[in-house]
Parts: sequence; structure tokens; C-alpha cells
Amino acid sequence: MALLRAGGTTAIEWGQPSNFVNFSTPALRPAQKGIADHGGSVQPADVEHLYFNGRHYDQRYKKFVEDIPFWMRMAKQYGDSILELACGTGRISIPMAKEGYRVTGIDISDSMLAEAKRKLCEARICLELIKADVRDFHLRRKFNLAIFPANTICHLLTFQDLEACFRCVKRHLEPSGKFVIDVFNPRFDILLRNRSQRYPHSEYSDPDGKGTIVITEASDYDSASQINTITLFYNIPGMSIEVVEELRMRIYFPQELDELLKYNGFRVEVKLGDYDGKPFRSDAPRQLFVCQLIR
Repeated sequence: MALLRAGGTTAIEWGQPSNFVNFSTPALRPAQKGIADHGGSVQPADVEHLYFNGRHYDQRYKKFVEDIPFWMRMAKQYGDSILELACGTGRISIPMAKEGYRVTGIDISDSMLAEAKRKLCEARICLELIKADVRDFHLRRKFNLAIFPANTICHLLTFQDLEACFRCVKRHLEPSGKFVIDVFNPRFDILLRNRSQRYPHSEYSDPDGKGTIVITEASDYDSASQINTITLFYNIPGMSIEVVEELRMRIYFPQELDELLKYNGFRVEVKLGDYDGKPFRSDAPRQLFVCQLIR
């Protein structure tokens, strides 16, 4: 899922057309890209960033469905009109739309939206897709439920980014609407691992049928900025060199995020620790917030 980059607001919908206000924002680069030889040198490469490539994303997370029942429960309890921030290829939005919910998804990645549109055309269901930056979007309507799934809040690297995003959400929520956030509960054993060592990340089938792509990672956590810089190494069949990409993620700790939500005008009604609805506690794998506007 991609959420930060300059660009206009564009509607891409299976069904009726919509009009939206154009905007521009300062560009943020969520990652850098390059190709490295096995000696470790990095050279610029004119390749699309694989982390935000829609076809690769769907293959990488093809088996990850454990959060879908949780989001369906949120839709049943709070939804009807639903806004998904950083909707990616529609991994969550499309199942919701299939159940009859009115869903709007925003994302900044052309590649993600193109893959989502392809899947919508195949399924012939109605789901509105909008190209927009989560820090600055203007949809001219309000929603009963806004969702921010799958750690994507971690791409908001600064307080300014977070506050801009939260302002947009507040403008687009009904007075009794809910804002639900899903982010991992940070683990120091992962954040403080040896930065010079590679660890397994994931593997998946190449979308062009070339074999299995294997990804390893190395990370460097800066405790002052709370930003974890993750270097991804892609071993792609048929290539003698690795594709190397850098991704930065802001780490949000539990008490910090509680206070940031309150400071930005949200009341945390429920905080869960996993998709099965267990309460949050220190060893919980997730931070799941169900929030409402403070009135």
C-alpha cells in the first residue's frame, strides 16, 4: 500500500463517475531503489519500486487473510459508507464491496490502483478508487467508517504527516463515525537486531511466472527519530544481481499513539490486541484502535 506522494485526486470507479478537487502536496519519498551487485555496491536503477508494485504486492500477501474477518466485523458494526486509507490493490475493500458495503478507497500508487481496477473489472462490482495522498484529500462527503489497515500508518514519518492525515479523516467522518487503525505492537527484539545481518522477509511467486522471488532484509532503527530503515534484497529468478530497495517506517509505541489520537481530536473507545478481539496488553501482537471524534 502506498500513501505518500504528490499527485492529483483522480476517480477510478467501476460504475458511476465522480468529480473531485485537484490538489498538490510536497512529495515524500517512502523508499529509495537501486540495484546492487553481490559485493554490496548500490547503483541507481530505472525500475519500478517492487514494494509498491500492485502485481507483486498481491502475490506477496496472497496468503495473508487473517485480518479480513476483523474488518468485516467493523463494517457490519459501524459501516455502510466506508473509507479505506491506502487501499492498495483492494485486498480489504473488495471483500467489503462484495458484501454490499459502499466503499471508497484512496491510494497514491498508480500500480496499486491499476491492479485493483483490474480485479474490479473481473468481479464486476462497484467500488470507488481514488488516487490521493492520505495527508491531503477532499472527497466532499462524509463516511460512517474510516479504516487505516495493515501498518500503513507507519509510512507517516513525522508528526506533521500524522496530523495532516488525521485532519483529513476528521473532515470526512460523520459525527458518530468511527476511525479504526491497525498497526503492529513494536518489539525491541526486532528493532534492535544486528543491523549488519540479513533476516528472512518473505517469498512469493513471480507474477510473470519466472519462479519464486525470495526477499531478505536488514534494518537500522534510529531511536531518536523512531524510524526504522529497512533494506529489502530481492533475489529474482533469472537475475544474477539483487534488486535492493530501502523503506522507512515510523515506529508508533502504544502510549504514544493513544496520546496522539487524543491530541488530534479522537477518543479511543476500544483498543484490541489482535484480530480475534482480545484486549490489548503488553505482549499483544497488534494495536487495534476503534476511535470516535471528540465533540
